[in-house]
Amino acid sequence: MKIVVPGGSGQVGTILARAFHRGGHDVVVLTRRVKPAPWRIVPWDPRQRGAWAAEIDGADVVINLAGRSVNCRYNAANRREILESRTMSVRAVGEAIAASKRPPAVWLQASTATIYAHRYDAPNDEASGILGGAERDAPDTWRFSIDVATAWEKALDEALTPRTRKVKMRTAMVMSPDAGGIFATLLMLVRRGLGGSAGDGRQYISWIHELDFIGAVEFLIAHDLEGPVNMSSPNPMPNREFMATLRRAWGMPVGLPAAKWLLEIGAATVMRTETELVLKSRRVVPGRLLQAGFTFSYPEWPEAARELCDRVRQNRHL
Repeated sequence: MKIVVPGGSGQVGTILARAFHRGGHDVVVLTRRVKPAPWRIVPWDPRQRGAWAAEIDGADVVINLAGRSVNCRYNAANRREILESRTMSVRAVGEAIAASKRPPAVWLQASTATIYAHRYDAPNDEASGILGGAERDAPDTWRFSIDVATAWEKALDEALTPRTRKVKMRTAMVMSPDAGGIFATLLMLVRRGLGGSAGDGRQYISWIHELDFIGAVEFLIAHDLEGPVNMSSPNPMPNREFMATLRRAWGMPVGLPAAKWLLEIGAATVMRTETELVLKSRRVVPGRLLQAGFTFSYPEWPEAARELCDRVRQNRHL
């Protein structure tokens, strides 16, 4: 297959490009950050049609991951860039598909599990899950994330691509041992003795092992699913248990907890990000994947954490 990945130079894009390239597929990453890679790299600018659009014409699959990182402070400039980078890329990809003589059969569009409400009482699947934005006392930054996710998916709905099946990948945190990813950040905290619970530790963490994420993407390409699909493990865990499990997997006996007020200070002054990333309860389950028959290799966090830690250790010895 020919697989085109706009915005594929980040952690998640690299995971997919690496897997599909090893599988013998023709992988084309469209990116602003052109650098050598085992697969083909093509410069792109979603603000204007260019040579990149010709890569989409005749492709079998498009996986659009483009969008500015949300790992930043939500000031006015960053908010504008986060929103526009997502909606603009969707419109650009949609227009390129619509203009194609042989459009791709499948368009997998990145979305986020953050679209669901902050809750503890029940998991969110695609059928009965509660979309966020109306939670009482939710911080403004949390509402902004919901607005972005909603606008992202709305742009996909508005794309006129009748010959291309469209899937909204509502993806949880993808766990891989790659540097720069969320797992690397969490493990760094554990190794420094700081891997305790965040806030009260009750908030759920939704996650998916990289091998299951790759498998789920392959499953979506092969099966006739469209619309929203939750890309997450079937077993989200409260933050307190999640971090304790990771500490055990690494062999770290202690982990200092971080109170909410301390997280607010650290996020604002040191990490330059938002506490939503660690304090919002994302209790998301993959209802449609399970119904369609997808089998997870790592459905439980203890096994996933051990496998990831083992690979980190192996990579350190190389």
